[in-house]
Amino acid sequence: MGQGPRARLFELLRTRAFERKRVILASGRESDFFIDCKQAVLSAEGHALVGEEMLEAVGRLGPCVAVAGVELGGCPLASAVAMTSFHRGAPLDAVYVRKDAKDHGSKRLLEGNGALEPGARIALLEDVVTTGGSTLKAAAKLRDAGYAIAGVVALVDRLEGGREAIEADGLVFVALYTRSDFIPP
Repeated sequence: MGQGPRARLFELLRTRAFERKRVILASGRESDFFIDCKQAVLSAEGHALVGEEMLEAVGRLGPCVAVAGVELGGCPLASAVAMTSFHRGAPLDAVYVRKDAKDHGSKRLLEGNGALEPGARIALLEDVVTTGGSTLKAAAKLRDAGYAIAGVVALVDRLEGGREAIEADGLVFVALYTRSDFIPP
């Protein structure tokens, strides 16, 4: 993958997040490998690298005013991108998309969206995409709240139909890495 932040981020994911083992994924499917991106992203270096690389990918989606992270893995991605965008002088707010509404207090499905205008364009961030199911649910919550979705940026695409499902919903999909980067064909 060459030198630079992209290669270093991949190295962190490969050494801290990737495992060859049998697991049941959130989609209910069984897999012979697991990528727990939080193990790499939640390091200080991981935050810095993912902020840089995902912000660059978000830029390919056209103008946005915010980035939304799907609970839980997408939340640190949104925060890292928001912080990086601020330091670069073109701030994007972070929004967290809950899987379920809080059962107390505000009972919100979205956090951090209070200052966004109706119709605001938001990029949706995911750590790992398998079937695209959780991404599409989050996209529906953002649309229901009155926002436009610029597209989806995933850290890793497992190449198991997620891209196709997301694109079938009319969304642009960008993945920084795929299964093939971790397990060459």
